[in-house]
Amino acid sequence: MKKGIYPGSFDPITNGHLDIIHRGSRICDKLIVSVLNNPNKKSLFTVEERVRMIEESVKDYDNVEVDHFSGLLINYAKEQKADAIIKGLRAVSDFEYEFQMALMNKKLAKEVEKVFLMTSNKTSFLSSSLLKEVAKFGGCIEGLLPDRVKEAVYDKLKENEGGR
Repeated sequence: MKKGIYPGSFDPITNGHLDIIHRGSRICDKLIVSVLNNPNKKSLFTVEERVRMIEESVKDYDNVEVDHFSGLLINYAKEQKADAIIKGLRAVSDFEYEFQMALMNKKLAKEVEKVFLMTSNKTSFLSSSLLKEVAKFGGCIEGLLPDRVKEAVYDKLKENEGGR
């Protein structure tokens, strides 16, 4: 496959995301990890911070680049001339939502395929939202995300707490 896009909020990037990036990079000549800028969603990190954390986390991959977008994913995929959109699936609930999105995207752009990768057993329970909640209440997030990202999560939570 020539070019794939792995979209997400990545707030923050987790080891589950990195697993999908690793596997996606093996099936694509070029993989674009793209951060969705969703102004309706309250994020812990800015888009720029998320892009930097991802870039640091994927710096050893020659065929992975990091970008960001807003608006419809399928329009972004067409602008990038992507062959496929890659999504990680953790559970049946993920599949139901992603299947519906895949059908809509297929109607909007027949030429862009949707590729689903099942998460590994080690990270199938992991989500950025859950990770942030555990960290906020003092739980251990060791081994669930890159160390530098873990430090950034704790720093940002501390910063936000001080701002109240």
